[in-house]
Amino acid sequence: MIDQIKTIEKSGFYLAGITVRTTNQNGQSTQDIGGLWTKFMSEGILQQLNGRVNDDIYCVYTDYESDYTGSYTTLLGCKVISIDDQPKEMECLNVPAGKYLAHSLSGKFPENVHQAWNEIWNGDADRAYTADFDLYSANAKSFAETEVKIFLAVK
Repeated sequence: MIDQIKTIEKSGFYLAGITVRTTNQNGQSTQDIGGLWTKFMSEGILQQLNGRVNDDIYCVYTDYESDYTGSYTTLLGCKVISIDDQPKEMECLNVPAGKYLAHSLSGKFPENVHQAWNEIWNGDADRAYTADFDLYSANAKSFAETEVKIFLAVK
């Protein structure tokens, strides 16, 4: 559930990780992004990324076909200093600078993330559809206490 929303300006940054092309239609994104998380964790993708800024994990939604009802690309990875020295099997992305709605979440993880996205999809934000992302803080005490913020690119 969304606890607080703030409008902020963010600087651009680089991410490296793994991707999948998906859609929210018929629950496809739940299956595809779940598979992406499984691969990320089981193959130790975090440890393979060079020049990590920290171990926070980003799940970025970008390259939208239209809006949240169309196809889009999801990248699961970490913020890196440079995209030039990443392993060749990794995808890289420059998240653009811009205005974002920062959503702080409350409630139990991961249900709170699903609830928050449903609220966003049913909301009236003037979305830019450039790069939206979830930020999963690396310092959680337990899985259920994972701290998540959702950043929604807006016009």
